[in-house]
Amino acid sequence: MLKKKEVKSQEDFWKEYEEKTGEKVLSRGLGKYISGWSEFDSKNLSDIWGLVIFTSGGFRFHHFPQYSWIDAFTRFAEKEPPKEKTIFIPQEKIISSKINKETKWYKKIFSSSMPQLVIIYANEDESEKRLLFEAEWTDNNIAANSL
Repeated sequence: MLKKKEVKSQEDFWKEYEEKTGEKVLSRGLGKYISGWSEFDSKNLSDIWGLVIFTSGGFRFHHFPQYSWIDAFTRFAEKEPPKEKTIFIPQEKIISSKINKETKWYKKIFSSSMPQLVIIYANEDESEKRLLFEAEWTDNNIAANSL
């Protein structure tokens, strides 16, 4: 007999997330990673979707691998299952963040791209790096308001 999977409410999920990280979630959205994180770029990981989150401690991207019955057939030869992929940039390493959104109505008609979230941060060697996402936010100034 199949059991129904227990579904958490959004409030419970974010409360647990804050408890797990020890940081207050300031803003959040859904985003697609484009480029700028060397670990992802070296593995040609782009166009992966996940949560984009600004917390009191910094910026986080969290990709949760998805499993379906099709995956059961296509992944049977893999030795290890896909893992969660995360990015964390501490608050003190973030130089700036902004959301680039098309404002001209006539360009919106011919363009289907989402707003871009751009984060400039200091790498381990203190050189500037640029992290790029396509992201949907409920507030247009969310990235600026979160820092």
